Amino acid sequence: MALQSAASTRADPVNPRVRASQSPGGDSALQRPVDRLAAHLFEVAGEKVDEPLLLRALTHRSYAYENGGLPNNERLEFLGDSVLGLVVTDSLYASHPDLAEGQLAKLRAAVVNMRALAEVARAMRLGEYIFLGRGEESTGGRDKASILADTTEAVIAAVYLSGGMPAASAFVHHLLDPLMKSTASLGAGLDWKTSLQELTASGSLGVPEYRVTEHGPDHKKSFGAQCLVGSELIGSGSGSSKKEAEQMAAEVAWTELNRRAKAVLASAVEAAGPDADDVALPGNTVQDA
Repeated sequence: MALQSAASTRADPVNPRVRASQSPGGDSALQRPVDRLAAHLFEVAGEKVDEPLLLRALTHRSYAYENGGLPNNERLEFLGDSVLGLVVTDSLYASHPDLAEGQLAKLRAAVVNMRALAEVARAMRLGEYIFLGRGEESTGGRDKASILADTTEAVIAAVYLSGGMPAASAFVHHLLDPLMKSTASLGAGLDWKTSLQELTASGSLGVPEYRVTEHGPDHKKSFGAQCLVGSELIGSGSGSSKKEAEQMAAEVAWTELNRRAKAVLASAVEAAGPDADDVALPGNTVQDA
């Protein structure tokens, strides 16, 4: 396996002080044993992930700084970003042979972004394995979208360096296949807010309005967002950032407006009877995924 051999030679030297069974400093009660994550990665990718590489991938710069400048996961994050982009681009290219370059780029952007990566990281409870400094730990760093997304990319790189592109591809597909399938229905494909705006524009419904509220202390804020189309509240969402809350609210609103449009179309088709093929809703851009 040339890819595997070549990748392995590029692995960085690692910090021998880090151990899989506990946080490097042994001072985080929230830290889960990393061998559980290693077992999961083996099951998904079909290759054993090099333990020192995995530990490096989980070492946030805040922890590295507080422990004498240990190597952190930023180089792996850099590599993982490219591996992730290649796997997703290859998959979208093969799955959508009729889409133009611009549309493919938008679909990729809907998958390869901080919010999407943070969500898949939460699904696999990745935050519980990250080695964080005390400052980040105390401010909810284990659930910060930026930290989760960056660590996901670093773990992808660790899988790639350990097992080559086949293992990395299997891992990325495991994480993102459901999202890649759903992006075909996203309209603009960039994000939910963009897609919602395109949908409301096509139906002459006006520009969506977002109302955001903040909750909690400064060091651990949470945000709530309401999405209004016209004067009607269509969707609500919450998150650890204003952007995340607005995106969630936009997703709920987009889904609801699509549901309504399809219901109206179904009623119109039923009423039209034999002439159903000629029925079309003015401004309706909703298509089945």
